[in-house]
Amino acid sequence: MRYIRYAFLAALAVVLITVALANRGVVTLHLLPVAVSDFAGISGAITLPLFIIIFAGIIAGILIGFVWEWLREHRLRVEGAASKRDRDRLAREVDRLKGPGAEKGDDVLALLD
Repeated sequence: MRYIRYAFLAALAVVLITVALANRGVVTLHLLPVAVSDFAGISGAITLPLFIIIFAGIIAGILIGFVWEWLREHRLRVEGAASKRDRDRLAREVDRLKGPGAEKGDDVLALLD
């Protein structure tokens, strides 16, 4: 299994390097459209290679997806924690009922014997 993982990582590295080499062109990324930035007097522009913008977009999308799923599954985590508390409480109650001296006070079991 380890070798499959290494092969997958090597293939991923080759693909990422290929994408980076194919997209080395420099682009200007503007914070606002040119007409709005001229009107507001804000010049938010940065010049980067295209592959950095592509990789940053992919990473941002993955992070947004992780946060979205974490927030969406909050209800399930809360229900799981409540179920675990109930399970632990019931296990303690069963241990208390099955513990030493538990049969002395049980009239039903005394009648059956």
